[in-house]
Amino acid sequence: MKKIHSFCCLLLLAVSFSSCNPNDDSNNNAGPNDDAFAQNFGSTVDRDFIGQVVDIDNAPIQGVTIKIGTSTVQTDVNGVFIINGANVYQKFAYITAKKVGFIDGSRAMVPTSGKNNVKIMLLPNAPLETIQSGVVSEVSIYSGTKVKFQGGFQDENGTNYTGPVQVSMFHLTPTDENISKLMPGMLYAQTSTNQEAVLETFGMLNVELRGSAGQKLNIKEGQTTEITMRIDDSQIATAPSSIPLWHFDEEKGYWKEDGVATKVGNKYVGEVSHFSWWNCDAFLSTVSLTVRILDSNGIPLSNVGVGLVLNNSNFTSYVLYTDNLGNVSGNIPINQVLTLNVYSFSECIDLPLSVINIGSFTSNTVLPDLVLNLNTGGNILSSTVHGTLLKCDNSNVTDGYVLLKYGNTQLVSSVINGSFSFNVNYCTLTTGFILKGVDFDNLVSTDAINYNFNSPITNIGNIQVCVTTGEFISYKIDSNEPIFYVNEIICNVVGNSFNFIGVGEMGAAEYGFYMTGNTITPGIYNTSVFSIDNYITGHIDSTIANSVQFNLSTFGAVGGYIDLTFNGIYTNLSGTHTITGVAHVIRDN
Repeated sequence: MKKIHSFCCLLLLAVSFSSCNPNDDSNNNAGPNDDAFAQNFGSTVDRDFIGQVVDIDNAPIQGVTIKIGTSTVQTDVNGVFIINGANVYQKFAYITAKKVGFIDGSRAMVPTSGKNNVKIMLLPNAPLETIQSGVVSEVSIYSGTKVKFQGGFQDENGTNYTGPVQVSMFHLTPTDENISKLMPGMLYAQTSTNQEAVLETFGMLNVELRGSAGQKLNIKEGQTTEITMRIDDSQIATAPSSIPLWHFDEEKGYWKEDGVATKVGNKYVGEVSHFSWWNCDAFLSTVSLTVRILDSNGIPLSNVGVGLVLNNSNFTSYVLYTDNLGNVSGNIPINQVLTLNVYSFSECIDLPLSVINIGSFTSNTVLPDLVLNLNTGGNILSSTVHGTLLKCDNSNVTDGYVLLKYGNTQLVSSVINGSFSFNVNYCTLTTGFILKGVDFDNLVSTDAINYNFNSPITNIGNIQVCVTTGEFISYKIDSNEPIFYVNEIICNVVGNSFNFIGVGEMGAAEYGFYMTGNTITPGIYNTSVFSIDNYITGHIDSTIANSVQFNLSTFGAVGGYIDLTFNGIYTNLSGTHTITGVAHVIRDN
């Protein structure tokens, strides 16, 4: 399904939204006050999340480190992650996605009390050009977007850097059909006077700088860099002569007003003092809007896209997706007439299923339930796909998901006490789809199973999950303990020598291990071969029997995988526990 996206007003996911009043006590001369601004987010709560991370070809990415609050996991072979009970704010949740070889991705949202659905697309981090420190340089891309460097650089510790600098650059345009998945956070911002704002973007720019050893660099303190961003052709007529610049705060998860860009011909030109994502945006004050979307039988519609557009704008809004309860909510511009668009998923339709004029709103508003007839006629039909995912003993899967693939579309449904459900619009000429179920508790999955859509309901019945899988980068502690998730896996290989670092989290405590060795022979190597040290807080004690089985059959090529099977025990205050699991580790050099 192709759609043109903008960013005019964010429709964020939430069950309900209480008042989000700006903080009027901020010191305008002192700049934004993050502590005061955070009061807009409400108190902390525990929320559940399911999501998928894909590349620019919509292929799933395995081994992406996902962090929400203090909870961290990695995506499986389907690019899917589940985090239950993540500690977030009532009105703001920030999700980060990181993997070597890709630009860091993120998503921000207003979390619901249901299963929050997250979709993130990662860009490859491919150097565009290499420049030298101490030399004025200009790096540009095909669109005419460019950056002019003064030559001063420093590392993350503030130490001056000299030598070659690799420059990666990406210009995200408002008309990019994947803008909702590619952009960081959401189009929600903190103004220079500490007000909340929703943004209308005229383009975003990401620049990443790396030194000769791969270390992250930035502009030298005290210097500035000129950025030039081309304005989309369809926006030139309405683009203001000057526009605020906003940088994305990668720690906080929202945009911050930081300077001004000036319109020069068909481009915006401005000065920046550091690099993250930069954004040229107009902004408006906000109120909150909440709506629940149902089908004609009164059943909540999950996983449908909802977006808003200002009636004087040429672009469809940033799109997010309803949760399993059919809810969607968030900040919208005050005193504006809007069009609410609802999208479902189909390989043969690129138009909204529903277009409704709403507004204007001067205060927080809850709309009546929106009831849709998804069967649009012709070659397009709607189906609710539902069923039950069972364990080998025929009990319901309680921690898992089902993946539905239809053409180039991939949908993920959380499993709630065994039950799963999808709402799909499909073409009558292409009715086949594939399902795959995963049980996180036992680290097993089904094979890919072929089905055909029926309208209005496709009843899958029971699916039993009994196939052992090595698709998980996670470690199952014995039945009385939570899962031990590995947050980071790095394997540096030179010849036959290697070192391996793993960092994980179990409950509130973090555990780590570090191993070095020199071998070309597959086998089991215990602590007599590998040193195992305290890496963060707590550790797998080297005095306890730990073993790591290395399968070196794919040990050769850079970018290849090493299969690791962990077997061992560790002791903490709650007793002695068994660790087993499988990981796929990429050789990165």
